[in-house]
Amino acid sequence: MPDPFGNFPRLTLAHLPTPLVEMKRLREALSRETGQTLPRLFIKRDDCTGLAGGGNKTRKLEFLIGEALAGGADTVVTTGAVQSNHARQTAAAAAAAGLSSVLVLFDTVPYRGHAYRRSGNLLLDAVLGAEVRIMPADADAGAVFAAVMDELRAAGRNPYFVPVGGSSAVGSLGYANAYLELAAQLDGAGIADAVLVHASSSGGTQAGLIAGACHLGRGPEIQAVNVYRTDSGAMADGIHALACKTAALIDAPAPAPGAVILDNHHLGERYGMPTEAMRRAVELIARTEGVLLDPVYTGKGMAGFIAQLLEGAHSLREAAVFLHTGGMPGLFAYEEEFAVS
Repeated sequence: MPDPFGNFPRLTLAHLPTPLVEMKRLREALSRETGQTLPRLFIKRDDCTGLAGGGNKTRKLEFLIGEALAGGADTVVTTGAVQSNHARQTAAAAAAAGLSSVLVLFDTVPYRGHAYRRSGNLLLDAVLGAEVRIMPADADAGAVFAAVMDELRAAGRNPYFVPVGGSSAVGSLGYANAYLELAAQLDGAGIADAVLVHASSSGGTQAGLIAGACHLGRGPEIQAVNVYRTDSGAMADGIHALACKTAALIDAPAPAPGAVILDNHHLGERYGMPTEAMRRAVELIARTEGVLLDPVYTGKGMAGFIAQLLEGAHSLREAAVFLHTGGMPGLFAYEEEFAVS
């Protein structure tokens, strides 16, 4: 089969393939709790992509930075919340490519832990040499981005803008490719019937996975835990539209209208705000598998995954896979949630 990604500019950044690891001790713990036999449980370790702490954005940035370099860019501009994993990985990708980076971060999460605005991803942004600009939550994002891009051009620079989460059709190619990688790993393990569960926020990861499934025509079912928006209908519509654009880039069939599956029961108060289920999930995975999740994305995603397993949602499957999209540096920004008393 021809490589559907071969015609796109791409800069190798990630350590691929990432491991697919069986979570035997988690399965034992949850089986004891339910008294039922659960499917085999796996974790796809995209926290191990290798770029400045790893995470899912590295796969997207291979294509985004590739496009930036092909267009002669010398500066990458992106955005996110103050503790954005995407911003941290973009700063690292820019450094690896010899580009400057400007991170426009909006103070949208009302968390007031003392380290939130000093440590975690924000600290790493500084270490990576990014220019960080923090904006108030109510700032007009479109106007801010336009002003930053105009300022950079006026200074003789050639900026390339990466949307929040790297969630464009080009960025989502990274997860169309990841879907093929995972499907091959499951084939190698002799698993024909699996479900893939992950945390969904800006939507590029989910859209790319769906596009990859459309290209392959088989493979694990894709389900996501909404950790981002209270308006889940609009979120699903946006992900579907992005999946259609991504599929078109690789000449895959358009995804069906019902392809976007979102579990909307684990967001809590709002994006970035801790939940008790998240805390329990982070501690359970750390103490059974030695794997660190994060408070914003994978912690809530894993809380949803565990709840689904306990409810018997995947009981007829051979296997259930959790996609670890990274974010561990965020633990240090939320130390009050886990600090030893």
